[in-house]
Amino acid sequence: MKQISQNYKSGQVKLEDVAAPPLRPGKLLIAAEFSAVSIGTEGMKVREAKMSYVGMARARPDQVKKVLHTLKQQGIRATYEKVMNRLDSLTPLGYSMCGVVVEVGEGVIGYEVGQRVACAGGNANHSELVCVPKNLCVPIPSDVDPRHAAFTTVGAIAMQGYRQSEMQLGETACIIGLGLLGQILTQILAAAGISVIGVDLQKGRCQLAESSGATAAFQPDDANMMKSIHRLTGGRGVDCVFITASGSSNAPVTLAASVSRDRARVVDIGKTKLDLPWNDYYEKELDVRFSRSYGPGRYDSTYEEDGIDYPIGYVRWTERRNMQSFVELLRKKAVDLTPLITEVVPFDQAEALYQAVATASDNILGIVFDYKLKDHKALDKRAREWRVNAAKAPGARDENTADIGVIGAGNYASSMLLPHLRDDKRANLRIVATTSGLTSKNAAVKFGIEKATTDYRVVIDSADVSTILIATRHSSHSSMVCEGLRAGKNVYVEKPLAISWRGLHEVVNTISESGNNRLMVGFNRRFSPMVKRIKNTMASAGPLSILYRVHAGQIDSGSWYQDSSHGSRFVGEAGHFIDVMSFLVGARPIEVFARTLRPSRAVKDDGDNVVVTVSYEDGSVGSLLYLTQGGHKTPKERIEAFGGGRTCILNNFESLQIYDGDGTSQSKSRSIDKGQKEQMKQFVAAVVDGEDMPISLSTILDTTAVTLAAEQSVISGAKVVLQDCDVTEAAGVIPSSVA
Repeated sequence: MKQISQNYKSGQVKLEDVAAPPLRPGKLLIAAEFSAVSIGTEGMKVREAKMSYVGMARARPDQVKKVLHTLKQQGIRATYEKVMNRLDSLTPLGYSMCGVVVEVGEGVIGYEVGQRVACAGGNANHSELVCVPKNLCVPIPSDVDPRHAAFTTVGAIAMQGYRQSEMQLGETACIIGLGLLGQILTQILAAAGISVIGVDLQKGRCQLAESSGATAAFQPDDANMMKSIHRLTGGRGVDCVFITASGSSNAPVTLAASVSRDRARVVDIGKTKLDLPWNDYYEKELDVRFSRSYGPGRYDSTYEEDGIDYPIGYVRWTERRNMQSFVELLRKKAVDLTPLITEVVPFDQAEALYQAVATASDNILGIVFDYKLKDHKALDKRAREWRVNAAKAPGARDENTADIGVIGAGNYASSMLLPHLRDDKRANLRIVATTSGLTSKNAAVKFGIEKATTDYRVVIDSADVSTILIATRHSSHSSMVCEGLRAGKNVYVEKPLAISWRGLHEVVNTISESGNNRLMVGFNRRFSPMVKRIKNTMASAGPLSILYRVHAGQIDSGSWYQDSSHGSRFVGEAGHFIDVMSFLVGARPIEVFARTLRPSRAVKDDGDNVVVTVSYEDGSVGSLLYLTQGGHKTPKERIEAFGGGRTCILNNFESLQIYDGDGTSQSKSRSIDKGQKEQMKQFVAAVVDGEDMPISLSTILDTTAVTLAAEQSVISGAKVVLQDCDVTEAAGVIPSSVA
């Protein structure tokens, strides 16, 4: 299928041929009829992508701050790889469209095949087929023009701005910025019985606003503007100012104070500079408010992705209800978008349109892509064929290479795993599956992978694939591992192997039943040169005492790590550190005791401040401090190992100090090497040569069991004896040839 993409590094906007999205529970598969181009948001992305790296940094200082933090924690090389991976990637454009339902996902009620709907959000892109969560879709009555319905998302943004203003019948509003959003807001306010005064740099937009219901509209340099506003408001000033302009000028903020009455509201909807003139805002005691996108539910994955609605008694206007409200205004003809639609463009001419947007967007208001949809039933049949997309001609089969299928190609896999496989002559990347056609196509092109798909089962079932790499979200790991093992494949899975005892039991039972033990988990730190040096130094030191301090830092707001359905953050990451302790000790763990540090004042991530003590068969003890609440500049990892008159101290994989009797030594690394390259090299070699996996199965199961036992100990308040866990008993029934 066809979809518009942008490469942020090159700035190129291209109509890509990508794999179609699969239908998922709680979602609708929709064939696009029309999609609206957001000249403001999309035009800004197109222009930013044409900037130099310095210009990009100035445009996005928030991203620069994140890069500097990553640089401190992970070093120059890893940071460079991550940044370049994000820049040199295909990203979708568009977030507002109208189409016809092709398939209805499990758990979705109130929709049927053939029904016309308007869609919003990150999945409602400029694409022939989209898969959109039910809470981001609304039905479209037959008497609503579908070209107008394509603007429902933009309309919902305007509706939310109106809700935030709390304006009442008879009040006066001023809208600064009469682009598409400002024009739609003008009509909504007029429909609500509110007098509207518009301000825009362009005379034509002022005239359009007046013809759409504004009482008056002015250019900011109009000498009569302030006198007219004084007259229209009885000398008081306006009751509310909406800033829908965008740009780096502070003029809209200054103007808002000038036209406002005492204690008026100022609602910011656009993305503009907000350097508030203190005296002006203080003297009038202005109430500054922000309007966040389409309304409550936005950026909440529980609402948007999981489809859990907010009770109407508590949240009257969610983003979906705002969308419904706007559609109702379209149906009643209270809002008419006909004069706002500058052009309807055939979708196959999209690339040329974006070139025009990048250079002449000031003269454009509403643009609609027309997909020329005639038969959605025929498209439904083609959707299944479109879920696999050939990226390049298949290579010849070679017994001396590992034929690898990749499931999941997020930022970690794309920056830390796939580059090493691409550069390994013994690795043959056959197919990649992600949930998005663009991300799978991007990975295929970037890493020389033959095919791209949006259906992971295509990878598992492929006769051309002997080995599967799984780098998806944590909750899917154990089930995908089992599918891969049952299919007779070699399986590499990023940590964790499982997020629950049930998942771990399933893996153990699958190994026992299938006889396939070709499993590797991505515990890469044991392959780090510095960790291996500690191992060699402490090899004859007897029982060890290990302190492993990890400062994970707080999670970014909106991260999927905050979704409990994917397991806790601790369970997702702690396996790395527990594996290193077991690697250094060289003995099996027997007991686990853990506690969560609860600050007196609840803070985000406080449940992930965990201290774990692990006892080993040889008398060694390992202590893991997994923390989130320290200073954000704290180096992430520190290992201290003591035993046999020796001490090793590893600081964030940058330096290693060794104290042996009276002697000391120190070494520093040019880059932070956490072992990913060596790990992937050894994994591929084990697959090709038919040798044992680089980490034994018993160690993998032990590490996973310790991680889960630590979480269990936190909940129960008691130590966990691993022999008492069902997984240990289950592991005992695995034939010796497998274990």
